[in-house]
Amino acid sequence: MTPHERPIPGPAADFGARLAALVPVIETERTRLRAPRLADFDAYAAILCGPVTEWLGGPFTRDEAFTDFEAGCGRWLLRGHGLWTVEDRAGTRLGFILIGFEPGDLEPELGYLFLPEVEGRGLAAEAARAGLAHARALRLPSLVSYIAPENHRSRALAQRLGARRDGAVQGAEVWRHDLQGDRP
Repeated sequence: MTPHERPIPGPAADFGARLAALVPVIETERTRLRAPRLADFDAYAAILCGPVTEWLGGPFTRDEAFTDFEAGCGRWLLRGHGLWTVEDRAGTRLGFILIGFEPGDLEPELGYLFLPEVEGRGLAAEAARAGLAHARALRLPSLVSYIAPENHRSRALAQRLGARRDGAVQGAEVWRHDLQGDRP
């Protein structure tokens, strides 16, 4: 663990905790979406530094993953939406849901990153539905998922969420989510 990954106790940490308390906590039947904490970074790095992120331009170095983690957290201040840590009811980290809008995006994005051991249990879909419902509550003008054509699991999840393929941009398929209806 590098020095910038370690928490520094005191008034700054207390202030950070008060800010994190403003991030909506969303509970589903089996998951909880909550504000990220420094302690969550190891799970984030395990995802971004691994082979799964070949579709995201990775794998990333640990420092690149940390910069991305910070950006997802900071979006809450700049946009009113950002990165959630997803955990099960026992508090085990499962992955991350993001409502983001980062450089290169043409419109807000619903992103999902989950640890490999979580795959196949429906937890990513459950948590992503909660993120989608939150995007509807925010009345975002649009929401898409940018998905590499060869990322079949992500495409299948977008379809389960009711998204429809709507073209491509910069080599990624654009999957458009319905923000008007009550579909999942």
